[in-house]
Amino acid sequence: MRIEGWRRSWRELGQPAADEGLFHRLVSCWGEAHRHYHTLQHLCECLDLFEQVRGKARRPGEIELALWFHDAFYDPTRDDNERRSAQWARDSAVQAGLPAETAQRLHALVMATQHEAAPQDEDAQLLVDVDLAILGSDPGRFDESDEQIRLEYAHVPEDEFRAGRRRVLGEFLARPRLYSTEYFHSRHERQARENLSRALARLAG
Repeated sequence: MRIEGWRRSWRELGQPAADEGLFHRLVSCWGEAHRHYHTLQHLCECLDLFEQVRGKARRPGEIELALWFHDAFYDPTRDDNERRSAQWARDSAVQAGLPAETAQRLHALVMATQHEAAPQDEDAQLLVDVDLAILGSDPGRFDESDEQIRLEYAHVPEDEFRAGRRRVLGEFLARPRLYSTEYFHSRHERQARENLSRALARLAG
């Protein structure tokens, strides 16, 4: 399961011996039974997309590791998943002997996937665009992801879920630009807006 990419990322950060025990712990997290969207499928989609744009990154090893950690903790009943995932990324970097500034950048990259504001850092922009590429995927995959998210929130009553989901998707659609990088903007922006509009129409029905 992508272990060569994992090893490469650590080598790029100056650690030739990647922690493969950590790798397997992360794979286990992504495979938890309560997940339906935030799964190995989503992680692999992100890693595949990043391979296409890896040459655009300033520090590709950091982005790739941040992708591994960005949903490492995922409990839909909590609101601190990104914070816990970011802390795990930073702690793991420190324990591996990476410089403090590298560990802090990893933490910041993972925190950027909260999607509360458009990131200013170029690597964070690339990471966030990879994570949000699902919004601009083909209609079939987008609709599948919408269903997967509903399954993750099966504990939430339908009316409450619809209201919350409308708010989240509406906030995305209201942004003047969904994707920060020109690469993703040119390839995914129009489809993302069509997908979001279609999903909002379903939620209003």
